[in-house]
Amino acid sequence: MKIEKLTVPIAERPKMEWGSDVVAEVLNQLDLPFISLTPGASYRGVHDSLVNYLGNSKPEMILCLHEEHAVAVAHGYAKVTGKPMAVALHSNVGLMHATMAIFNAFCDRMPMLILGATGPLDASERRPWIDWIHTASDQAALIRQYCKWDDQPGSISAAANSIARADMITRSYPCGPTYVCLDAGLQEEQISAEVELPNLKRHLPPSPPAPSQKDVDQVWQLLLQAKKPLILVGRVSRTEKTWNDRVRLVERLGACVLTDLKVGAVFPTKHPAQPAWPGSRVTAPGRDLINQADLILSLDWVDLGGTLQTADAGNTQIIISCSNDAALHNGWSKDHYQMPEVDLSICADPNAMVDALLAKAEKESAISRTDWPPPPAQSEPESEGKESDQLLMSELAAELRNALEGTKVTWTGLPLGWSRGDLDFDNPLDYLGRDGGAGVGAGPGLAVGAALALAGSGRIPVAVLGDGDYLMGSSALWTAAHHKLPLLVVIANNRSYYNDEVHQQRMAITRGRPVENRWVGQHLRDPDPDLATIAKGHGLKGYGPIKSTEELAGALKEALLEVKAGNAALIDVRVSARGYQGAPPEMSNQGRG
Repeated sequence: MKIEKLTVPIAERPKMEWGSDVVAEVLNQLDLPFISLTPGASYRGVHDSLVNYLGNSKPEMILCLHEEHAVAVAHGYAKVTGKPMAVALHSNVGLMHATMAIFNAFCDRMPMLILGATGPLDASERRPWIDWIHTASDQAALIRQYCKWDDQPGSISAAANSIARADMITRSYPCGPTYVCLDAGLQEEQISAEVELPNLKRHLPPSPPAPSQKDVDQVWQLLLQAKKPLILVGRVSRTEKTWNDRVRLVERLGACVLTDLKVGAVFPTKHPAQPAWPGSRVTAPGRDLINQADLILSLDWVDLGGTLQTADAGNTQIIISCSNDAALHNGWSKDHYQMPEVDLSICADPNAMVDALLAKAEKESAISRTDWPPPPAQSEPESEGKESDQLLMSELAAELRNALEGTKVTWTGLPLGWSRGDLDFDNPLDYLGRDGGAGVGAGPGLAVGAALALAGSGRIPVAVLGDGDYLMGSSALWTAAHHKLPLLVVIANNRSYYNDEVHQQRMAITRGRPVENRWVGQHLRDPDPDLATIAKGHGLKGYGPIKSTEELAGALKEALLEVKAGNAALIDVRVSARGYQGAPPEMSNQGRG
């Protein structure tokens, strides 16, 4: 990636002279390699210190065109690394821009340390007009309901401690964004005495809660007694070690697994123990699997209650839930979902539960079970009908598979209509999951953040995005071009907010009204947005619109050469909306897609 060099290099770090220098020093001592931002006068002091005190290093600035993208970049980075980036947001208006992206990260339980700012709280220090409209008495109230912790420190020393606390809290389980609002006057205050910095070695995040031995023993006995145990793997660690540990535990238990496309890859999709394909909501084979099971162990599954209700399950099965997600539940956001009926609820880190169960399993012989797991489910065939100038989603997937064969790929996003048979994840970095809060427009920024985290890893980040998602967030891709981040973006372009067409069709059928009108207020046509030209305008290589498999094969060949040379490229592919009909049952109750 390209590092922005200083026009006037800093020979050595200068003396700390300003409040913002202290803020920069604490950020430097924390493990925060990057800070994504859109410049703003309210934190001009911090900006100067990042450049002229730290030399734009640890953290290095990642420049974005919109505050929403700055947060999405940090979100995508965390999805790859499991670690936070820093983000800087301009006063109240920048925070207002960023709110949706913060909500996404909160719902996705991803860490990030956000620095906000406000005009001087001392009214006598405010510049006429601008400082007044950019000053708020409780700015964090805008996001407090979907932010793990916030503070507005009143002194330079307090600011240093607030940042240390925010870092500790965002990294602890369950993760979530933290926010520290810095008074512009505090940033620009000259230091009059030596500031004692917090000892960061004594402010490390606590170990996540482990299950009691009694709980582990009880779960183990229930698993042994079960004839058809099923493990729902949700928000868990995605390191290679924890991935391998889960596989070993499942194999020794003779259990089945179900995973979820809302979270990243957590178990091999083609493993015999996972006979039903994952979906953004439980799929038909997944429902069958849940109903066949006599015991269900949920490892922080997203919306366990809703899943059991959808499958009409829970009355005859033993249900065990292992999660500490309730630590983030509040009365404003309903991302705690329906309350599940469970037989045993364990308030602990699901990774710790896997560790404890695996320690027991490896002392015993592997368990062989009759008729369990069942045979793998077959993917439903995609509708064959399509226009001559469109591709089926399965054809798009096949061409991508062919072009990327032998290449390590991280799928940063996949559209709702992606064919089930085209899912093949055998590494935790193969797929990063969805955006958390279903905030359309996040896809481009998440892809850039993932590309930042993967730079130099030998993996190619590939984002397959819907046209609506891309058009809302397309300017995020300028950051990839500016910082020379290798990234391939493919737009599955059906020229419509098609998921909402499905909703309008359902309304029309229910109300006995004309189904033919479902497209009104949905189609992105007349004129068709030129997606490739938009990408070129942001410095990417742009291809399309692609209307045949032959064109796509050629475009992929050229685009991958660009990506392997360290550039970002985008391909606009016209896809048939028919690929969305019938195949993805989870679409029926979702919003824009």
